[in-house]
Amino acid sequence: MKKLLLLLAFSLFFACSSEQKDSKTNSDFITIFETSNGTETPTYPQVIRFYEDLAETYNEIHLETIGKTDSGKPLHLVTYNPDGNFDFDEIRNEKTILLVNNGIHPGESDGIDATMLLLRDLANGTKKAPANVVIAAIPVYNVGGSLNRNSGTRANQNGPKAYGFRGNARNYDLNRDFIKSDTKNAKAFSEIFHKVQPDVFVDNHVSNGADYQYTLTHLFTQHNKLGHEAGQFLHETMMPDLEVTLQKNNWDITPYVNVFGRTPEAGFSQFMDSPRYSTGYTTLFNTLGLMVETHMLKPYKQRVEGTYALMDALIENIETRHHSEIKSIREKTHASFVAAETYPVQWELDKNNKSILRFKGYEGNFITSDLTGQKRLQYNPSKPFTKDVEYANFFKSKKEVVVPKAYVIPKGWHTVVELLELNNVAMKPIENDTIINVETYHIKNYKTYSNPFEGHYTHYNTEVTKTPQKINFSEGDLIVYTDQAAFRYLLETLEPEAVDSFFNWNFFDTILQQKEGFSAYVFEDEAKDMLASNQRLREEFTQKKATDTTFSNSASQQLRWIYKQSNHYEKAHLRYPIFRILR
Repeated sequence: MKKLLLLLAFSLFFACSSEQKDSKTNSDFITIFETSNGTETPTYPQVIRFYEDLAETYNEIHLETIGKTDSGKPLHLVTYNPDGNFDFDEIRNEKTILLVNNGIHPGESDGIDATMLLLRDLANGTKKAPANVVIAAIPVYNVGGSLNRNSGTRANQNGPKAYGFRGNARNYDLNRDFIKSDTKNAKAFSEIFHKVQPDVFVDNHVSNGADYQYTLTHLFTQHNKLGHEAGQFLHETMMPDLEVTLQKNNWDITPYVNVFGRTPEAGFSQFMDSPRYSTGYTTLFNTLGLMVETHMLKPYKQRVEGTYALMDALIENIETRHHSEIKSIREKTHASFVAAETYPVQWELDKNNKSILRFKGYEGNFITSDLTGQKRLQYNPSKPFTKDVEYANFFKSKKEVVVPKAYVIPKGWHTVVELLELNNVAMKPIENDTIINVETYHIKNYKTYSNPFEGHYTHYNTEVTKTPQKINFSEGDLIVYTDQAAFRYLLETLEPEAVDSFFNWNFFDTILQQKEGFSAYVFEDEAKDMLASNQRLREEFTQKKATDTTFSNSASQQLRWIYKQSNHYEKAHLRYPIFRILR
């Protein structure tokens, strides 16, 4: 009898639990954003608890942790798939994958709230489930910044009442860290990105800068840089379709207003998203990317609703218009890059190729400030206008490099190797000590910024010289063939002249400093003997003295020049330590 009662009790418990789970409705997942009438955003623990409960209630939602962040807490990945299948190796063969990133700057929390609402509405059936699109989202990327909650650091922003801080737990701006990956956040993002391998990527932000009528602006990855079939599709099809769908749903949108300290009427240019930025990084794997930039001065409720509307419109367009072609476009783009003889590593604005925007702005004037007595910019929202404005959104290649067959990386450069491994780069260890004919770079010129930027004194305007050489490589050194999925990632990181190359991010600064030197009073006698025994060297030295006054008046420069021609001068100085095997 006791066993029967116990069995009955267990049955009743599980029946009640199941009934309670099945009876959960939209009312169980009302968010803080909604209960506050669009004036507040949840804390980080509240966001995660929301998704834990959502995943427990709906089979279409899956929540997992991946990697660590600088805060010590992991990143979360929440996935919506109406089929209940969360194996991305299987999903990518059947469906288009959209990856959404939120809270990279936690004070810009619009995407955090909008994504909570969107995934809830998809899970509970308020919104029709897309048959061909799976949505994966990082609920809060900058966990440390989200935990650093305050109400003052977003000086110009119209809500919410409290929010996170832009810097992460180590005060990095994470949207400058994707290619260099100084933070655990960036490393975890790479892990998520390569697990998901999204076809489309969205990063939700809030803008600053000028004032205008729009709540929504978009910052698509620069289409010329995205390149080939994907760039054309993004510029000519995907972006216009999104604008039309939003307009149909009563949401105006314009490209990100890249204007600071002046009014937009004079025209503006597209933002160039190099690989330090999220969409610049995802572009390296031919993912179609955009940032959502809501306008800081619009009410928080309006901004969140706009972010929701944009993601909803994007999903609708992928589902009804683009699903069948996006994957093939990405594959064709990769093939086009791999087949090309050269690859662009620097870009510049094409000033002769512009578009016209029918722009909705506010009248702005420079008036005398009552505070400073100087001129200040003032917008007048009571005087809206619609005008044609020039928009420079075409870029052209400024510098190209010949694509090598492979790179050779000495195993000692383990920090670089670790980042390549993190990005699924295929590498082949050399089995025995061997000599390989390679093209060697020497750093000819570079400049370094005088102020620190995200933990680095970065280089720019880097130039190299090229020399064919036979180099002795050791067992365990790595050959990295360029004909692989990470083709663009390799060119952008390993070519020192690329804007966000590992060289320009200081990964190789040890080669810029000589480790050995000479004592002039000892070396001068040897220098004299070198000139006496080497006619070519003597003639070059004499010519340089005759044509360079500074050189001829400096004993140290003369001795240093001769020293660099001697066998004492170390081969590693200014020699870029990544070598190229040409096709």
